[in-house]
Amino acid sequence: MKQSILSILILIVFGTFSISRADEWKIDKAHTNIGFTISHLVISDVTGWFSEFDGTFSSNTDDFSGSEVRFVIKTASISTANEKRDNHLRSSDFFNAETNPDITFESTAFNKLDDKNYEVSGKLTMNGITKDVVLNTIFRGLIKDPWGGTRAAFKAATSLDRDDYNLTYNKALESGGYLIGKTVDIEINLQLIKK
Repeated sequence: MKQSILSILILIVFGTFSISRADEWKIDKAHTNIGFTISHLVISDVTGWFSEFDGTFSSNTDDFSGSEVRFVIKTASISTANEKRDNHLRSSDFFNAETNPDITFESTAFNKLDDKNYEVSGKLTMNGITKDVVLNTIFRGLIKDPWGGTRAAFKAATSLDRDDYNLTYNKALESGGYLIGKTVDIEINLQLIKK
């Protein structure tokens, strides 16, 4: 009798564990990019990206609701395809990469809105300042790759006020407006491989 009860308890414990165990996903860096766009001289845009990053992604559900995601971006990896400008962006006028080598995002909620749309809330730390942000996220799909792996993809976007992160360098224009826009549009294309 005692052995039967023990067996049942083991089944309950391990059964519960197997249900609640999170699926871990690896970020496919070769097919993931973190980009940004900001206005320049009012009439045009400058685009750029971060080339060095890593992160974790885990989910307890088949539909990814409640997932947990964390990103670490190397500040010095910023690029706009212009060395002089990139060095300026790394300086204390902007990102202060030497003092603040990492930009981090840690999710606090991963809410499913419908079949394709999610709202991902989290804490973004940049230039030593942490703010709450919301990423409007589209689920691009789930697929088997030619090598037998399972992949998932998301596209996330948000807009930031760079003044919130003390990235305040600017110059006023005689014609009105400023050299650099205050609003930065962020877009992330994320591809994941199931571990």
